[in-house]
Amino acid sequence: MSDLLEARGDTSWFVKDRFGMFIHWGLYSQGARHEWFKSYEEIPQDLYDKKYFAHFEPDLYNPEKWAEAAANAGMKYFVITTKHHEGFALWDSKTSEYKATNTPAKRDLLRPMVDAFRAENMRVGFYHSVIDWHHENYIVDRCNHPYRNNEELLKKMNAGRDQMKYADYLHAQVRELLTEFGDVDILWFDFSFGNKEKRGDFKEHKGREAWRSEELYRMIRTLQPKILVNDRLDLERVVGDMKTPEQYQPRSHVQVDGKPVVWEACQTFSGSWGYYRDEYSWRGVRQLLSTLIDCVSKGGNLLLNVGPTGRGEFDARALDRLEGMGKWMRYNSRSIYECEEAPAGFAAPEHCKLTYNPEKKRLYIHIFDWPYKHLHLDGKAFVERVEYAQFLHDASEVLFEKVAISQTHGALNAGFDSDTTLTLTLPQVEPNIEIPVIELFLK
Repeated sequence: MSDLLEARGDTSWFVKDRFGMFIHWGLYSQGARHEWFKSYEEIPQDLYDKKYFAHFEPDLYNPEKWAEAAANAGMKYFVITTKHHEGFALWDSKTSEYKATNTPAKRDLLRPMVDAFRAENMRVGFYHSVIDWHHENYIVDRCNHPYRNNEELLKKMNAGRDQMKYADYLHAQVRELLTEFGDVDILWFDFSFGNKEKRGDFKEHKGREAWRSEELYRMIRTLQPKILVNDRLDLERVVGDMKTPEQYQPRSHVQVDGKPVVWEACQTFSGSWGYYRDEYSWRGVRQLLSTLIDCVSKGGNLLLNVGPTGRGEFDARALDRLEGMGKWMRYNSRSIYECEEAPAGFAAPEHCKLTYNPEKKRLYIHIFDWPYKHLHLDGKAFVERVEYAQFLHDASEVLFEKVAISQTHGALNAGFDSDTTLTLTLPQVEPNIEIPVIELFLK
């Protein structure tokens, strides 16, 4: 049998679905000021639990509404934080008492969520933090632990701790997730860190040794061979089934060793992942759509995050953006699903982005700045291969010309070569759609 470290998951569906929902939900939703505030504010464990573990009661939690909002936005899969860095488990884990069933919620919150999203024909993904600021054997580190700046307490707490016992716990929880919830499509780990020159010192660095990543990966592949695993376990021989740029957009298709790879940008509506009541830097629908289009135009996916409230609801800002994206996706999702970057020879016009469906041989032009009357497509590929054009939102024809431009439009198009330029004639007034899309049918 070949080494399981060489095995890879099934990305065939992933590179077609293109758009997913990330959900960050835990005790930190009650603090409502970033999912990392326990670390940022260096809050002691007993105070954190007295405030948040003791009062976690999401009485308005209705996972069917979450799944409906995601599906209506055009999302095809979701990834939920089963456990974030705070160490709190959303499901009734047999390995821990630090879980939802022991809070005032008094129930498993993960299982009904999985059922609800599956009912909407969405694929299931689990985010699981390898970091754990709560566990009694997790070595307190100087990088991100809430006690990192208290050297005396750090030494006292680490006396007798065993990182390998924590790794046992980590593996046991992952085993539960992969054996108790049916087929899981994505396992999204987060994250390795520190100075790799100090691999043996878990107070300075936590990577593959701290998590026993090779052993963990082999277990995952044994339990669920087709599952997608991301790139944050610090595995030397495994780059992950997808690369995961976070809170930034790559300039081109992501590559490893000079070769394009499967990738997914994870982004937030604003700056935080967990619910943040007083955050007012939220991006609008148009900007979020632009991010989605940009990902697909470079051969990638977008995983867009929602941080539910402590009572278990998506707040009004999130619902507004999801609804707006859904309105656009209703008419333009053909330019997203099953699409990738444009083939060689097709260059995007100014203020436009291209996506391409290789099976249907259709090229999509997303227009961000409406031109005056004409859109010029430069390149012989356009001239030789375009056989029909239409707006995607209403299937209305867009006329184009391959004849000598100077003969038909005079000086207006001087400088364009009819052999290498295809000119589309557009309505003077921009269509009433957030970002208009033109669908080109290719020979």
